[in-house]
Amino acid sequence: MIESIEEVQETFVEQHYIADRALATTIYLAHHLKKPIFLEGEPGVGKTEVAKVLAGATGGNLIRLQCYEGLDVNSALYEWNYTKQILQLRIDEVQGMDKEQIGADLFSEEFLLKRPLLEAIQADGAAPPVLLIDEVDRSDSEFEAFLLEILSDFQITIPEIGTIRAKHIPYVVLTSNRTREIHEALKRRCLYQWIDYPSVEKEFAIVKTKLPHIDDMLAQQLCNLMRVFREGDYYKKPGVAETLDWGLALIALGKDGLDPAIVDETLGCIFKYQDDIQRARETGLDKMVDGARSDSEANDAEKADWRYMRG
Repeated sequence: MIESIEEVQETFVEQHYIADRALATTIYLAHHLKKPIFLEGEPGVGKTEVAKVLAGATGGNLIRLQCYEGLDVNSALYEWNYTKQILQLRIDEVQGMDKEQIGADLFSEEFLLKRPLLEAIQADGAAPPVLLIDEVDRSDSEFEAFLLEILSDFQITIPEIGTIRAKHIPYVVLTSNRTREIHEALKRRCLYQWIDYPSVEKEFAIVKTKLPHIDDMLAQQLCNLMRVFREGDYYKKPGVAETLDWGLALIALGKDGLDPAIVDETLGCIFKYQDDIQRARETGLDKMVDGARSDSEANDAEKADWRYMRG
């Protein structure tokens, strides 16, 4: 699936992900240049999903490192299983081994707890694994510096064991929600791709791909209204994830179109802060829903070109 940009797009569609040409080009180049991908954008626009779909498309294992404040090397790379080591010491003593032999093999791979980074480097499957370093902006700058070394050589040195080199260079996908700026040195080692909120046409294609049973008119109205919400002044604008959640909710409620009452009742699917919900109500749901309906009638949903991404 990495033989051409078009093949990347087609394979992603088979995995129910709509990838535009820019993203498909980045994935194609990441494969041929053996470089990590750095995906940046607002929450909920599908950055994490790229790694999941890439793993499904290539047949590689998805290995996820969820970043957070205070994440250290031990939690990301490896730790020694101290409990197992102590038990082995007791066993050696009970068996009457010589003092020189007791604990001689405590620092071998048998007692190593592999964390995501080491697991990705040591993966020996038929296909390279996909290492997802999710929300790297939540980690500390010290951890960024450590990643620089790993992503440059794809090898690590464990003092007690030696240097371990990657058998297959993994696909690496780093994501960031821009809660803070990432150091340029880390970005330079990656192929950068910004993932923005989708156009109405693209979001319609995403909704119909993910929710094939949704009514076409309802899907079009959802996408139209989401565009209006994203143009508003909200603390947390809804992403594609919220669109899909809202679509599922409306399907569960047996709806085939929007009306102000049902939008008001399901605003919790769209916004996650009470201030945003209140602001949406104050803006005027009647007017926004009428606008979404009018746009849907003016643009026949069946004419949505699912092949727009090839252009």
